[in-house]
Amino acid sequence: MARAKGKGFGFWTLTFLVVANMVGAGIFTTSGFTLVSLGSPWVVISAWLVAGAIALCGAFSYGLLVKQIPVSGGEYVFLSSSGFPFVGFVAGWVSLMAGFSGAIAYAALALEEYLPGNLPHKLPAVIVVVLGALAHGGKRSVGALTQNIAVGLKLILLAVILSYGVWSMGSLKWEGNNVTLNPAEGSIILNFAQALVWISLSYSGFNAAVYIVGESKSSYVVAKSMIAGTSIVILLYLMLNVLFVVAPPKEIVLGQADVAALAAGWIGGERFESFVRFVILLALLTSVLSMMMAGPRVYGKMAEDGLLPKIFVVQTSRVWPAVSLQMGFALILICFGSLQDLLGYLGLTLSLCATASVLCLFLGAHQGAVKGWKAVPPLLFILATLISAILLMIRDPLQALGTFVTLLLGAVVFLFLTGSRLRE
Repeated sequence: MARAKGKGFGFWTLTFLVVANMVGAGIFTTSGFTLVSLGSPWVVISAWLVAGAIALCGAFSYGLLVKQIPVSGGEYVFLSSSGFPFVGFVAGWVSLMAGFSGAIAYAALALEEYLPGNLPHKLPAVIVVVLGALAHGGKRSVGALTQNIAVGLKLILLAVILSYGVWSMGSLKWEGNNVTLNPAEGSIILNFAQALVWISLSYSGFNAAVYIVGESKSSYVVAKSMIAGTSIVILLYLMLNVLFVVAPPKEIVLGQADVAALAAGWIGGERFESFVRFVILLALLTSVLSMMMAGPRVYGKMAEDGLLPKIFVVQTSRVWPAVSLQMGFALILICFGSLQDLLGYLGLTLSLCATASVLCLFLGAHQGAVKGWKAVPPLLFILATLISAILLMIRDPLQALGTFVTLLLGAVVFLFLTGSRLRE
C-alpha cells in the first residue's frame, strides 16, 4: 500500500536525487576505457544506449517494488520483506561496504584529481565527505534544499557544455571519425559485456529514490521520479558521449580517464576545458551529497530491525548518527586505498544485488504479483544483467572473486549477529 500523501520529499527533489546519484564520476571517466575495449566510437555510444535501456527497465522494476513495499531501505528491505532475510542482510552489507561507501569515496577521490594546485593528497576528498555529512546530518529540509540547488545548477551547466560543444563542432573537422581502431583482444561479445558492466556504474543510481521512500510524499511519486530521472540521464549521457568520443581525434581520448576535459580542450580550447573541469567538480560534489543523503536510510532500517545499534535509526529530528556511520566508512576507504581499479568489481557486485531485488517480484511473498506487460521490463532487466555479469566473469574471473569475498563476508557477519542475538 502506498504511503498517504502529505509532507515529505516531492517529485522534483526525488528526481534530482536520482540524477545526482547517476551523474557522477562514471560518465566523466569511463568512455575513454570503453573506446579501447570496443574499438569504435559508435559502438561505445551503442553500449551506453543499451546500458541505459537496462537501467530504465530497472527503474520501472524498482517502481513496482516500492509500490508493494513502501519502506525506506532499498535492496535490504525488498529482500527481507519478501521472505529472504539472509539475502536482504547481505544486500544491505553490500550497500554499506561498496554501494555507498565505495561510491562516495571514489567520487571524492575523483573530485580531488580535478582540483587545481598541489593540495595535500586525500585531504580535499576527506573535506568533501565531511561537508556532505554536515549537509545531510542536520535538518532534512536543509539537506534537500542544498541538494536541489546544486543539482539544478549542475544540469544548467551541463546544458551549457552541450550547447557550446555542438555549436563549436559546426566549425571543426571531425578528424577522429575516419580513424580505424582495433578493439582490445578477446571476443567483441565479451568486450561489450565488460563495457556494459563498467557503464552500469554510471547508471547505478537509478534506484536512489527508493532509499528514502518512507520520507517521500508517496510511493507513486518515488516510482515516477525514478523513470523521469533515468530518462533524463540517458539522454544526457548519449549527448555527452558524442562530444567525448565521436567528435575529437581518437588518439586524444583513447584510454584516458579525464576524457571529458581532454575532449573539451580539443573542442573549445583551454578556457572551455577549464569550464568543463569546474562542472565536473560540481557533478562529483553533488554525487557525494546525494549518496550521503540516501545511504544512511539503509543502515537506519537495518537498525530498526535490530541488526545495527538503535542509535542509527533515522528519524526526522535525528539523522546524524546514521550519516556519521556512512561518513566513517567512506573516510576509511579514502584513507586506505584507491577505488579506481575496483570499478568493475563494484559494477558487478551492485548489479547482482539489484537483480536479486527485482527477482522478488516473481519469488517469495510477492510471487505472481506482477503479470502481463508489466512483467516484461523486470524480466529484461534480470536477463540482461545476468548475461552481462556471466560474460564478464568469463572474461575476468578475478572480478567474480572480489564479489564472492564481499558476499561471503556479509554472510559471516549475518551469522555472527544472529547467533549473538540468539545467545542473549
